[in-house]
This record gives sequence, C-alpha cells and structure tokens, in this order.
Amino acid sequence: MNVRLEERGAWALVTLARPAKHNALTRAMLERLAEVFEGFARREALRAVILTGEGAQAFCAGTDISELDGLDEAGARRASERGQRVCALVESCPVPVVAAVNGVAAGGGCELALACHLRVASAEARFSLPETRLGLLPAYGGTQRLARVVGEGRAFALTLAGGELTAAEALTAGLVNRVVAGPDVLAAAEQLAGDIARGAPLAVRACLEAVTRGRELPLADGLALEAELFSRLFATADAREGTRAFLEKRAPDFQGR
Repeated sequence: MNVRLEERGAWALVTLARPAKHNALTRAMLERLAEVFEGFARREALRAVILTGEGAQAFCAGTDISELDGLDEAGARRASERGQRVCALVESCPVPVVAAVNGVAAGGGCELALACHLRVASAEARFSLPETRLGLLPAYGGTQRLARVVGEGRAFALTLAGGELTAAEALTAGLVNRVVAGPDVLAAAEQLAGDIARGAPLAVRACLEAVTRGRELPLADGLALEAELFSRLFATADAREGTRAFLEKRAPDFQGR
C-alpha cells in the first residue's frame, strides 16, 4: 500500500509513499486514505495529524492519469466523488491536519492540501490546478475550496489558465501558513503539531469545529455555535485546570476530560 501511517505519540504522520510517480493518487491510495481518516474520528487521544509526501520532489502530483483514461461519465462521477470524500474526511477530521508540502502539489494533490487545516511548505513547493489543460476541471473540491482560501481572482488564474503559485506566492495569498527550507518542512510541521498537542485537546477540537462548521453558516448562527461550544467547555475538567493553572502561575496539566 502506498499510504503509510506512523504513530508519533500524541499525533500521527500520514505519508503518501509513491515517490517514483511523484506520489500520484491511485484509487487504492484514496481508499486507504479514507480508511485512515475514518479511523482518526474514533481516536479520542489523538491531538493532531501531519500529511506529507515521500521524497523531496513532490507532495502529490495529483491523480494518476492512467486511471482516468477511458472513463465514461458514470466512472468519472465515481472518481470525483471518491476524491471528494477523502478531502471531506480530511477537512472534517476532529483534530487539526497539517499538510507538510515538500514539493509539487498539483491537481488532486493541491486539492488534498487545501482540505488540510494548516499548510507548511518547502521553499521549492509549487501549487497548481492544471486540469483544464487535460480537458477536465479540478474535481476533488478544488473549484470550491480554493476561492474560499485565496479569493476568486487567484482561483480563476489557477483553474482557468492553469497557473501556478510558488511557495512565496502561496504564503502571500494565505494558502500556506509558513515557508521553510526544503529539508526543514517536516520538522516545521512536527513543531506545529507539537504546539497543538500541548493545548487543551477538547478546546482544540471545539475551536476546529467552530471554524469549520461556522464558515458555512450565517454570522448569527456561527456566533450561536461559538457560544454553545464555549459553554460546553465549562463542563470539562480541562477548563477548570486551565483557568486554575493560569491563576496559580503554573503550566496546566490537560487530560482531555
């Protein structure tokens, strides 16, 4: 299987492991990713996830085009829905998912990175959605998520003209949170995952839920969701521990309860 899962204490590392093909996504890889992220939803002790690609050349070069050749309309719909499901599972993961983009993120690879909550990129990373040059369009959610992240103008430039963003341009556009030297990208993502893991786990999950659910709601409903989640946290031991630790000027000991 070309998807590797490693446990790193409070967080997990998921690696697309098909470097000879620039980690291009096959149907089997998408099915394995769906299985992995479905499993994360049941793990209460998990604090964060890192998603990366093997090798220094590519995070993920997109869908394996050989698997698209010859599809009819029904097959194409199934392929799109399969990729959309994986991206939806990443986006709805109850803990933050950090993409460590170590090179090219093209097509479905870019869409997979967009589904992550945070993105750290190597200075050599490149982001593109070149599907129109194949007579296609981005079909794993890229036409919807990209504009929400970088705005319509940049989204049109990437999708209609098959443009590309460098890592520096992606940082300016808000597509990535941090750019580092190539050898440091995984370490930077690990540091971010570690910082998240030190926070109160129930509070982190609630904050993630507030943002991901709230952005699809009218403001008044989003504010109501925020207040509901805030009030729920006051029933947790971690909220009591956090406030007491602050008042007692000591580090908190969060238990996820």
